[in-house]
Amino acid sequence: MKERSNNRKKQINSPKKRGSRNLSARNKKHAVKTRKSNNSYRKAESKSLEYNLESSTTTQKSGRSDEPFQILNKEGQLVGEDPKLASGEIVQAYHNMVLTRILDEKLIALQRQGRMGTYVSCSGQEASQIGTVLALSKDKDWIFPMYRDMGMIIQAGVSLKQLMNRIFGNSKDEALGRDLPNLFAWKEKRIVSFAAPIASHVPLATGFAMAARLRKDDSVCVATFGDGATSSAEFHVAMNFAGVYKAPIVFICENNQYAISVPVSQQTASESIAVKAVAYGFEGVRVDGNDLFAVYSAVKKAAEDARKGIGPTLIECLTYRLGAHSTADDWKKYRTSEEVETWKKRDPIQRLKQYMIKELKLWSEEEDQKLRAEIDARISEAISVAEKVPPPKVTTLFDGIYSSVPRNLEDQRDELLESGSA
Repeated sequence: MKERSNNRKKQINSPKKRGSRNLSARNKKHAVKTRKSNNSYRKAESKSLEYNLESSTTTQKSGRSDEPFQILNKEGQLVGEDPKLASGEIVQAYHNMVLTRILDEKLIALQRQGRMGTYVSCSGQEASQIGTVLALSKDKDWIFPMYRDMGMIIQAGVSLKQLMNRIFGNSKDEALGRDLPNLFAWKEKRIVSFAAPIASHVPLATGFAMAARLRKDDSVCVATFGDGATSSAEFHVAMNFAGVYKAPIVFICENNQYAISVPVSQQTASESIAVKAVAYGFEGVRVDGNDLFAVYSAVKKAAEDARKGIGPTLIECLTYRLGAHSTADDWKKYRTSEEVETWKKRDPIQRLKQYMIKELKLWSEEEDQKLRAEIDARISEAISVAEKVPPPKVTTLFDGIYSSVPRNLEDQRDELLESGSA
């Protein structure tokens, strides 16, 4: 036994037996391969442009298809089934898209001037956001947004005054300055609070939807997230649970091609994000996320299915983040100006504008300029007013936490008051 043990030790410690030379060669080969991979990293995002957004597909496709569902092409021409929205609804949606874009640009400027905190932009994703809310019932359905969904908040009816108070976290902010500027929540608008970590709200939305069904509440939940969130455990937990129990929920992935700097081609090996729904037993739909009508039609159908008890749907909105991930990001380090310019030609606002002017004959360049000037003035006024509102009193830190304030917090509050810092 002792001799066999010694022989075994010799085999283990022998470089030849361990194949150290072969391992070394493989390591060198792997290192070269890794360097090549790192060198080509910035080029990887080009794969995200392979999506055929010029498709004239007229019927809704499954997530198994590379063709996104499209109704309005990039020239603003109707190439699919008209969703039959009223003219007033289309004009209002366009108004909100323009409002979202101009507000987004102004808030970035405010942050650069040091007048507000870190901000997460949404320019380029207006159709995905506003088309989603347009398809929902404002009296029944609940929205679990992500931090980039300014367009959803505006379409849901949150006023500029409310938004500015939230952005500055002043004493008139319903959240009393406790949230980051992009962490939206307004109970009266059925917009649920969430946390910054991506996808952390998706299981909560699924649970909320199940609770509504158990209470026989005729409502549907919508949970939105980016492509990066699909790599999180929370995403898969929520999808599996929703599929098994047919939760009345619509999952919406705003695939803007990047999770900060990671291109979607390095986020998943799946042919699409929509196809992931197949593994969980429900439908996945890929739509042109810069097409307001396509998003509206897909979400409306998904919400109807959820309400009927058919089950959830995963909708992948193919769109693009025109700006940086946030005001703490430099997009030029991981994508090219040429790529951005390519996507600017697919601008959702210009697409809908051209349709309104050329096809519906209910809009003009003069009206457009007038609208933009009015929106610009309204935003500037709302900013000016909100900036002058003082911050919340420090003692509000203790409010709204417990129904009955514990003794230790009472002591801390008293100490704060006595110090004169409140």
